[in-house]
Amino acid sequence: MTLSSSTAKEKAKILAEALPYIQRFHNKTIVIKYGGNAMVEEDLKQGFARDVVLLKLVGMNPVIVHGGGPQIDQMLKRVGKEGVFIQGMRVTDAETMDVVEMVLGGLVNKEIVNLINRHGGRAVGLTGKDGAFIRAKKMLIQDKEKVGEWINIGQVGEIEHIDPSLIALLDTHDFIPVIAPIGVGEDGQSYNINADLVAGKLAEILKAEKLILLTNTPGVLDKNGNLLTGLTAKRVDELFADGTISGGMLPKIGSALDAVKNGVKSCHIIDGRVVHALLLEILTDEGVGTLIKEN
Repeated sequence: MTLSSSTAKEKAKILAEALPYIQRFHNKTIVIKYGGNAMVEEDLKQGFARDVVLLKLVGMNPVIVHGGGPQIDQMLKRVGKEGVFIQGMRVTDAETMDVVEMVLGGLVNKEIVNLINRHGGRAVGLTGKDGAFIRAKKMLIQDKEKVGEWINIGQVGEIEHIDPSLIALLDTHDFIPVIAPIGVGEDGQSYNINADLVAGKLAEILKAEKLILLTNTPGVLDKNGNLLTGLTAKRVDELFADGTISGGMLPKIGSALDAVKNGVKSCHIIDGRVVHALLLEILTDEGVGTLIKEN
């Protein structure tokens, strides 16, 4: 089928628009937190895999950190348990931790790896226990109702240290790392770590050009539901203070804020429900979500 003149011009314009971005981000590391609808809807899953492979083929170094909350909840229901969250963090007893490891480190991780490989990539699945590259310790959450008291949420971890050498080795051999957010303690204890926190800290350690967080919203919204596009670190702190950012968005935006304050050039909160959201954000002028920078 021959393209019409107007369609051909539009396609050529889009392709030409991508060139300066490909040049700018060549050989740069881009950490992508993959989650939400993009992980469960078939057309979005296929689009994400193609986007990642394309980014790698044009010279960028994508590193994927994935979640899997809905899949964990489904498996918990099958064993007669219900997911419980406190301040956006999943309460993780020993039985829940077994489910988290099985779902994140096994089922979900391998599905993503297989999907990327089917589209021509060379993906390798990891958890933070591989090579002990994500060291963690037990996280306690401050009780907002009882001053000075802390809440025990089980085998939930906070990151102590990330060793970047394993990821760097994979990058030099043109592999695409796909990481499940499970850390390990000094005693070998497994820890469930929020995927947004792992993505943010990994972006810092790898000195990433960008941190991209796929969500089920258009981006960061104000109290009236309007999209906030360009935000500085100072403005994000204000949104925390006035309660605009709350609930499940707290760890997500918190990790983005820490990342840009610690050397990551930009963070993008984008709508994973948009097909090819990654390409639209990285390779076009408009973008599809909220951009956060230090200044």
